[in-house]
Amino acid sequence: MALIERHKSIAVKIGDIVVGDGAPVVVQSMTNTDTADALSTVAQVAVLAQAGSELVRITVNTEAAAAQVASIRVQLDEMGCHVPLVGDFHYNGHKLLTKYPDCAAALAKYRINPGNVGFKDKKDQQFTVMIEQAINNDKPVRIGVNWGSLDQDLLARFMDDNAKLAEPKDVQLVVHDALVASALESAALAEEIGLPRDHIILSCKVSAVQDLIAVYQMLADKCDYALHLGLTEAGMGSKGIVASTAALSVLLQQGIGDTIRISLTPEPGGDRAREVIVAQEILQSMGIRSFTPQIAACPGCGRTTSTVFQELADDIQNYVREKMPEWGAQYSGVEDMQAAVMGCIVNGPGESKHANIGISLPGTGEQPAAPVFIDGEKKITLRGDNIAAGFKQIIDDYVAKNYPLKSH
Repeated sequence: MALIERHKSIAVKIGDIVVGDGAPVVVQSMTNTDTADALSTVAQVAVLAQAGSELVRITVNTEAAAAQVASIRVQLDEMGCHVPLVGDFHYNGHKLLTKYPDCAAALAKYRINPGNVGFKDKKDQQFTVMIEQAINNDKPVRIGVNWGSLDQDLLARFMDDNAKLAEPKDVQLVVHDALVASALESAALAEEIGLPRDHIILSCKVSAVQDLIAVYQMLADKCDYALHLGLTEAGMGSKGIVASTAALSVLLQQGIGDTIRISLTPEPGGDRAREVIVAQEILQSMGIRSFTPQIAACPGCGRTTSTVFQELADDIQNYVREKMPEWGAQYSGVEDMQAAVMGCIVNGPGESKHANIGISLPGTGEQPAAPVFIDGEKKITLRGDNIAAGFKQIIDDYVAKNYPLKSH
């Protein structure tokens, strides 16, 4: 793993998960079910946790939703799914946390948006109620500023001050200043009320890549709170993946960020857990954390029998991801395994030798044989219609032979 010097931050404990102070960057996600529908919410939380989400945020926006949170927690625990739940509050969190103490107790963390926790004279009062609930229940809080709901009074103050300068800043830079100030002023107020510093996580989420980088660089320079990263609306499909990767990779390389979420818009009928996989792949591609064996595969060209190696690469990638929960429970270090599925003789053997296990399929005009390399040496040649099954068996055998059993 590459060594990246991390931004110094205070450790925050969320259930059994530690965020900050050099702990592994935590992957989180969020449900899109109606939390009042406990069965659907439980099912989706379980799917997200199974995919590898270490924290799962749920919307708590109505009394019906708040009334179900404790039951959701119980049902998940009965399933053996102990992933910490984060409650997402906007506008009425002070009422819901007060009226539903079981909800306040069942959640592992509260997310508060200082831009809509209350308005005018009620803002500090309602923020105080939520912080007091966090103190009474010994829960950490993420103070999550969002440029789509930035405190307009605070922004107006910054705009007025900027207008008085001899050389006013660009408006966009003033918004950056206001975002950071909202987070830091809210954190200071939370501490004044009595919330310990090690119960506070900050975020300043925006939708544009360069704005996100600039805001978080400023925030990291000004505080030692643990920081949560993510574009607030990354988008759908490749756009959302590329934008999130571009923004978060720069910050993570600079050591900024203790927990991340990839806010992908699911395609119709799409898999909500995709955002978890993308987060893991960003961290693993950068050498920050390992989650599942990586499959190298060539892009294909006129030399390759495209459908054969494409289908095998997809099959093997899905196979190792499906097997990883079982392997991860049994073996130490298997998440670092590297495999390769290559499509012809040009780079196939060489790339396969660099992996722990690699297979080089025959390209157009090549002999119908697929040599398999294990730790750099050719060990066996697979032929016929059962190459996929044979390669999977070789992977299974390699895992059992090369990774030590965990002690339980």
